[in-house]
Amino acid sequence: MGSLFIRISDVISANINYMIDRVEDPERMIRQVILEMEDHIQRAEDSVIDAIASEKQLARELAHHRDKSEFWREKAEVALVADNEALAREALICKKEHDRTAKDLESAWKIAADTSKKLKSQLRDLKNKLTEARQKRSALVARLRAAQATQHMHKTQHHLQKGLNARDKFIRMEDKVTEIEARTEAIAELYDESSDLERQIDQLEIKTEVDKELEELRKKIGIKKC
Repeated sequence: MGSLFIRISDVISANINYMIDRVEDPERMIRQVILEMEDHIQRAEDSVIDAIASEKQLARELAHHRDKSEFWREKAEVALVADNEALAREALICKKEHDRTAKDLESAWKIAADTSKKLKSQLRDLKNKLTEARQKRSALVARLRAAQATQHMHKTQHHLQKGLNARDKFIRMEDKVTEIEARTEAIAELYDESSDLERQIDQLEIKTEVDKELEELRKKIGIKKC
């Protein structure tokens, strides 16, 4: 019978762990766990009632054999008073049979009584845990939802940070392009007095360099050319 309460505790613990792992709907999960606790406690209560009934039956049988032992002891006394030793012996033999049965029943009854006492105590503890679970249900739902909100916030912050990192890469690329453009203008000013042909050739070379560096930058930061 004691193993029954161990199994109930194991089931309750398993369900609570499942609830923590699957918190899509905390309130529904907690309500389901409490319903299962109630069901298991009802089954345990039925078993405890059976144990108590068995203990009381043993107690009644024990009392019956003790009464019969006393009954035959009195009969033996009556027989001795009547100077009938043979009848007194027969009465004492009947008494001994009831004494032996009572002795066996007493051992069984003590074990049953002790078991019933322990089971009633364990059942009270389980009922107290159920009451506590009902009282803490709202608070636990609130805590689970707060944990969900915190988890969602952390995920959002992670995605935002990744977005900011990508933006920083774009800004660095933009700065590099601006630097290249500045260099291009400086080179153009230096060779402004050159012939148109030379200027065109220089500008073509510069453009080629710019295009090359831009392509390298695009490859470096993973941006495809539109």
